[in-house]
Amino acid sequence: MIDPNQNLPDNDQEQPFVSHLVELRSRLMRALLAILILFLCLFYFANHLYEIISAPLTALLPEGTSMIATDVTSPFFAPFKLTLVLSLFLAMPVILHQVWGFISPGLYKHEKRLAVPLLASSIVLFYSGIAFAYFVVFPLIFGFFTSVGPENVAVMTDISSYLNFVLKIFFAFGVVFEIPIATLLLVWSGITDVQSLRQKRAYVIVGCFVLGMLLTPPDVISQTLLALPMWLLFELGIILAVIVKKKGPVVDEDDELEEAIQDEDENKGI
Repeated sequence: MIDPNQNLPDNDQEQPFVSHLVELRSRLMRALLAILILFLCLFYFANHLYEIISAPLTALLPEGTSMIATDVTSPFFAPFKLTLVLSLFLAMPVILHQVWGFISPGLYKHEKRLAVPLLASSIVLFYSGIAFAYFVVFPLIFGFFTSVGPENVAVMTDISSYLNFVLKIFFAFGVVFEIPIATLLLVWSGITDVQSLRQKRAYVIVGCFVLGMLLTPPDVISQTLLALPMWLLFELGIILAVIVKKKGPVVDEDDELEEAIQDEDENKGI
């Protein structure tokens, strides 16, 4: 006779995978809901937000000139796109919180103690990169661009082209400011070590200027303004890695017991 319960072990093994998919979908929906709520709250101020984002350029335009829209739909879609991207940026803490909630059950206690400050620091560094681009980089590069043109050429930038340029710079500096976190993770995970990174410092500096050339407009000012922070943030990452390495992973008896239980569960296929 066939035992009707003989397939229960397989179902027991499949159920956790299905529950993980359900939880992943739930957390994705929460992240998307946060973006949607922010977008709906900000869309009414879309035109004003565009005025703020374009202020570094419009403040430097010659008297009697202004930005233009070469496409019929640009006056609507440019502020719309800006509001959508801004909603995504502002929702980043919620998105990372959902990511953390999904992966945290699989981490040990000493890993969680390190991961929480890293997540918080990554958010702060990302916003710091955007702020650095807006308050430091934009006035310098726009001042350069608006001053080198021929006298008989009026600077009248298209609003869509300007937005694409600004978002590219924002994203580049936001990602670049994550270098200390990336450096720390590389050392902490054992992929590399501090001594090896120090030996490759010359190659890193050259790579910073190459990336600065690729991620920014073709001028020396913006390239340098991106390359120098990349190098300094790399040095900061090395310093943080040294500090973490000296402290070492603090694993108490509860952590060791938790690791033993998780390892036993993994061996059982749970």
